[in-house]
Amino acid sequence: MLIAATRFNIYLTLLLALIGLGTGCQTVKTEIKKEPTSGLQFHLEVNPDGTDKNGPVTINRATPFQVNIERHPFLTEYQIAKAAVVDDALGGFRMFVQFNRQGTWLLEQYTTAHKGKRIAIFTHFTGTEENAKREGRWLAAPVITRRVREGDFTFTPDARREEAETIATGLNNLAKKEQKHNP
Repeated sequence: MLIAATRFNIYLTLLLALIGLGTGCQTVKTEIKKEPTSGLQFHLEVNPDGTDKNGPVTINRATPFQVNIERHPFLTEYQIAKAAVVDDALGGFRMFVQFNRQGTWLLEQYTTAHKGKRIAIFTHFTGTEENAKREGRWLAAPVITRRVREGDFTFTPDARREEAETIATGLNNLAKKEQKHNP
C-alpha cells in the first residue's frame, strides 16, 4: 500500500512538471493602484526660546511672512475625518477640514488656550500629473479668534484650486484607510 502511494506521488509530480514545462512558468503581474494620500499638520505659533523645539517658517508665497512655530504638530492628518474644497462668497475657495473625535478635542483645547496666536498649516501631497513629485508647503497661518468646539476648521490655502482638490482627495483617502484600521 505504501508503494502505491509513493508511485502515485511520483506520477503526480512528473505530470505537474510536464504541464509546467509545456506551458512555461508565467508570473501574473497584478497592478495594485495606490490611492494618493496627503498630509496636513497644524503647528502652534510660539515665542522663540532659543531651543530647537521651535523655529521660524515662511508662510504665503505671494506676500511672505514668518511665523515662529512649535516644530511638533498638535494635529496631523491622522485626526482628520474628512476634507473638502468649498467655494466662498467672494468667488474663491477655501479648504474645509473636519476632525475625528480626538482631533476635535485637541482643536478645542488649543483654540481655547491660545486665542490670538496663529496656527501654521503644513501639507505634503503628490503633485498634479505634469508635476507628479511629492510636494511640501506651508499653506496658511490663520489667527485663532475663537474657540472651535465642533471640530470643523476652514482656511484659505496658498494653493491653486487643483492642488487643494488633490490635497483634499489625499486626506480623504487616508481617512478611509484609518477608519478601516481603527473603526
